[in-house]
Order: sequence, then structure tokens, then C-alpha cells
Amino acid sequence: MAEFESRLVNCFAIAFPELAAQEIPAVSMGSLASWDSLAGITLISVIEEEFSVSIAPDDVPDLVSFELILDYLQKDYLQKDYLQRDCLGRLSPEDAQ
Repeated sequence: MAEFESRLVNCFAIAFPELAAQEIPAVSMGSLASWDSLAGITLISVIEEEFSVSIAPDDVPDLVSFELILDYLQKDYLQKDYLQRDCLGRLSPEDAQ
């Protein structure tokens, strides 16, 4: 899942260019003055494009930190992966190993 974290760091870097990469994993809405409603919308849009996901409007208010967003994306990915394998009725060659 390191790929997720790296990609998410890049999303945060786009929305919050003032942050150094090493600061991003610890950032939250409460710790970053520039994380206002416009920056939040920008961040969500960048994330949706990068990860090819659609974040439900009802979920957005809960996504208030790097850690929470990372957890959300990982759960979404795992859910999609499970459903895809379930719908196909078989494991991919990578899963069979």
C-alpha cells in the first residue's frame, strides 16, 4: 500500500504546495490554516482524478486528515478489488500465488 501513500502525498502537494513532502503524512484540517473549503474541494478533486474514484459528498466531511483519507482510499480499493474478484468468480494470477 506504499503506492497509495506516495500518490496521496502527491495529491496533497498539488493542493498545498507550501508543504514539504515529509510534513504531509501528519497534516490535518485542524493543523493547516490553508486547508479551507476551497482547498478541500481542490484536494478532493485531485484525489478523485488521481485514484479514479468518486468520493460521495456525504463522506467528504469525515476526510479531514491525510491519515483518514489514506484509510478511506485503501478501504475503497480493497472493496473494489474484492467485488471485482467476486464478480469474475476467480482469482487473478497474482492472487493465486
